[in-house]
Amino acid sequence: MDVLVWHRSDLRTVDNAALAAAADDGDPVPVFCFDPHFYDDGAACDARLRFLHESLADLRAQYRALGSDLTLLCGDPQERLATLLETHDALYVNRDVTARYGRARDETVFQWPEVTAFGDDGIVREGDTRDGWREQATAWMETPPRPEPSDLPGNPLADDTTIAEIEERYDTTPTKTAVPSGGRSAALERLDAFLDQIADYPTSVAPPAAAEEGCSRLSAYLKFGCLSVREVYSRLQAAPACRGREMYESRLFWNRHYKQKLADWPGWTDDAVNPVFRGLYRADHDPDLLAAWQAGQTGFPMVDAAMRALVETGFINFRMRAMCASILTYVLREPWQYGADFFYHHLIDADPGINHTQWQSQAGVVGVHPVRVYDPAKQAREYDSDGTFIREYVPELAALPDAHLPRPEKAPLAVLEEADITLGDTYPRPVVDYERRASEARERFARLHDRAHEAIAVPDVWQRASLSQDRRESLQQPDRSAGQAHLDDFVDE
Repeated sequence: MDVLVWHRSDLRTVDNAALAAAADDGDPVPVFCFDPHFYDDGAACDARLRFLHESLADLRAQYRALGSDLTLLCGDPQERLATLLETHDALYVNRDVTARYGRARDETVFQWPEVTAFGDDGIVREGDTRDGWREQATAWMETPPRPEPSDLPGNPLADDTTIAEIEERYDTTPTKTAVPSGGRSAALERLDAFLDQIADYPTSVAPPAAAEEGCSRLSAYLKFGCLSVREVYSRLQAAPACRGREMYESRLFWNRHYKQKLADWPGWTDDAVNPVFRGLYRADHDPDLLAAWQAGQTGFPMVDAAMRALVETGFINFRMRAMCASILTYVLREPWQYGADFFYHHLIDADPGINHTQWQSQAGVVGVHPVRVYDPAKQAREYDSDGTFIREYVPELAALPDAHLPRPEKAPLAVLEEADITLGDTYPRPVVDYERRASEARERFARLHDRAHEAIAVPDVWQRASLSQDRRESLQQPDRSAGQAHLDDFVDE
């Protein structure tokens, strides 16, 4: 039996349920279909497309080492796969957690009688219970990764395109710098390097300059499936016991947790989970403020450095992502969707199950978590005290003394002149008054909290928010004795 194996976000031959089953049931015919939709809609930056292409080249090498090959096709996957099934017996595919176009495509293809979709990814799907989710996820993590097939028959299906042709057709030459190479080989090298320095992870994860090397930098490889989450978890267990190992293990579970949220409700990419916050800031939208944030020209150096790093490299660490999200929403009063889609375009590791769900959490539109607005000056003092990160990405401030980098507008005129900085010319003044806007955000969310509290208690909304049992119990018995004080849970980070 000839079994088509349709690769999407599982660009590996190890721990691949669809491939393993195809090898057991017949002769696997591995295929990847370049979908013009993803090249035409502009959702992915060129550097992410190049990362995909490098990962495909590596996957082809994996198959060739096993005696097979990866067939490259181009076109609407539904049309191409339907045609292939006229001459092949079956199609095996690994499920992914997708949204928008991808979810609709999968729902169509998975209904075909010749298709078997494998959900061996720790995600609970239709008809299964969410009770004991952590225990289910742990059991999946602790199951040994599936081995690579020992050998495979040749792939008789010819290519109808090449990676070079795709890059030329869609002009995908990257403009970003310092982007890691895609593919499983590079992923394994990065995993080895990270595990060798796992003890340093707790001190490297928050400072943005240190995070560029000290973070795992595995997220893009997990997004494209060059590594499986379970593989990384398995390797992590062999690392020396330390705080860094515990922290990263927790992050692997958070990866599954946020993917689970999108699997449960695809609306995370477009609509606020809590209906009270739908349309929040729509009337406040200011294209000039949004453009300043996108360009790293807000006058808040830590924000500007992070946004420029994102655009230049396709990466910033989690703390910087959270800070930039909070500034865009609470302080600049822009709808969270603008920021989520901008991040999704530029991030090499962009995954809607993580990016958009995190944006809703950081923007406060879930309505149950503490609302945190990050103070950019405080972040600079605590996580870039020597100015390394700011000076790298905001070079016009390079000559400013460390003490004044967090708030250039507060520096004495003589200091600015000595550094050859003219505010409003060589570097912008803050585009808004941070303190006033933070206070107003605090007041706004306090006013909305009771309504949000009631809305989140609706069963289907409650389930979408994936609340912990402790949080659910606290919502069921709210403490009203202290008036609004406990509702104004607003933290300046």
